[in-house]
Amino acid sequence: MSRRRTRKPAICHIAAAAVGLLLASAEMRAADSVTTSFASSLTAVPAETPTVAGAVYVPVYSSVTMAPGRVQADFSVTLSIHNASEQRPLILRRINYYDTAGALVEAHLSAPVALKPFATIEIFVPTKDTRGGTGANFVIDWAATGEIAEPVVEALMVGGIGAGHYAFISQGRPIRSSGGRP
Repeated sequence: MSRRRTRKPAICHIAAAAVGLLLASAEMRAADSVTTSFASSLTAVPAETPTVAGAVYVPVYSSVTMAPGRVQADFSVTLSIHNASEQRPLILRRINYYDTAGALVEAHLSAPVALKPFATIEIFVPTKDTRGGTGANFVIDWAATGEIAEPVVEALMVGGIGAGHYAFISQGRPIRSSGGRP
């Protein structure tokens, strides 16, 4: 009785592991892009326990149906998060991008970061990245160690179809806040 060994299963496991590492690497690059691209806007996360917290929902549109029959325009999205406080850092705990079905597309933070007073960070979704679809959105969880102005969060969409170019803004809406339970 001869035993024949095949490498196919081992190759499949190696390929699956490589794909997993590539996906994890892409997620880490996205999460690290905030800290590297906007290092001058960030400060150390305060050691004190946050006393206020909230969340902001921002509807965005990576694609928009322009006419019946599926004439669609794709848009780039620039999400801007502004610390409206003059005195306190704004702790950002989560910046997540969701698609039309509510599935997580991308997490943009691997750990909390703190935004300096009056500082801003941005998340950019290129025009060719249509994973979000017509009902995409961002959710931002924030906190602070004392009374603070709520962050100002907006998204700018820019794109076009044919010779027409369009730009519009979507403002964030608070969906949760607490003055003592972050």
